[in-house]
Amino acid sequence: MTGFLTALGQKLAERWLTLLVLPGALFLCTAAVARALGQAHALDHRRLVGRITDWAQAPAVSGVGGQVVLLAAVLALAAATGLAAQWLGTVVLRTVLAADWRTWPSPLRQWAQAAVTRRHTRWSAAATAYRQQRDADARALALQGRRADAAPRRAFHDAMRAIAAEAPDRPTWSGDRVHAVAVRLDRDHHLDLPTLWPYLWLTLPETTRAEITTAEQALTRAATLGGWALLYAPLAVWWWPAAPLAAALALTVRHRIRAAVDVYAQLLEAAVRLHCADLATHLGSLGTGPEAFTVGDSLTRQLRTGTPLPRGDTA
Repeated sequence: MTGFLTALGQKLAERWLTLLVLPGALFLCTAAVARALGQAHALDHRRLVGRITDWAQAPAVSGVGGQVVLLAAVLALAAATGLAAQWLGTVVLRTVLAADWRTWPSPLRQWAQAAVTRRHTRWSAAATAYRQQRDADARALALQGRRADAAPRRAFHDAMRAIAAEAPDRPTWSGDRVHAVAVRLDRDHHLDLPTLWPYLWLTLPETTRAEITTAEQALTRAATLGGWALLYAPLAVWWWPAAPLAAALALTVRHRIRAAVDVYAQLLEAAVRLHCADLATHLGSLGTGPEAFTVGDSLTRQLRTGTPLPRGDTA
C-alpha cells in the first residue's frame, strides 16, 4: 500500500510539473522579457542580459532565504498560470465545438447563426456539385458501360467535406464534425446518441474505451494550448514579438484541434456502430425484424427518460 501511494504521488507530481509548472514558468519568463525590453528594445539581447544581471544582484535575492522565497513564488505563479490556461482551454473547446451556441448571449448567438447560414450555403453548393458529378458518372456507366474518371467526383466530395461532413448545424468545422456522428446514427439506425452513449460507454471493451479516452485527452491538450495562446496574446501590448508567437500557437491549435476532433468523431461513431447490438442484448431488446431501424428504435425507447408533465396535463 505504501509503495502504491508513493508511486501515485510521484505520478501526480510529474503531471503537475509537466502540465502546469513548466509551461507556466516559460510564460513567466516571456512576460519578464516583455517587461525588461518593451517595444522600443524588443530584440536588444544586451539590454536583456543587463536587466537579468541587475535582478540577480538585487539584495532581496542575494541570500538563500530570498532565493527560496523567490523559487516558491515562481512555482506558485507558474502553477496558477497553468490552471488559468487550462480554464481558458475549456472555454476554447466549448467555443470550438459550439454544441450550445443557440443559448449563447445575443451578440455571440447572432454571429454563430450568421456563420451557420454562411457555411450551410457553401456546403449546399458543394453538395449540389458533387451530386451532379456523381449522377453524370452514373449515366456514363449506364450508357457507355465504363467507369468515368473518379478524380473529379472525389474532388467535389473533398470540397464538400472540407466545409462539413453533414449539412452544417454548428458555426465551426469541429462542431459539425462531432454533430455529424449524431446525425448519421439517427439517420442510419434511428439511434439517439445523447441518450444511448452513457449506457453504451459502460458496456464497451476496455481497449475501446482506452482509445476514446486517448482521443479525448489529445483534444483537451490541444484546447489547453489554445488557452496558452490567449495568455500570450496580451503580452504583445508590451512586447511585439509576443504577437507572432501567439499567432503561431493559434495556427498550431487550429490544426491540432481539427485533427483530434476528427479522430474522436471517427472512434465515437465506430464504437456505436460496432457495439450497439451488444448493448441491446444486455438490455434484452434486440429486434428480430429485418429492418435495421428496429434496434435503434428499441434502444431509444428503453433509454430515453420521459419528461414529467404539469399536474392535470396528459401525454
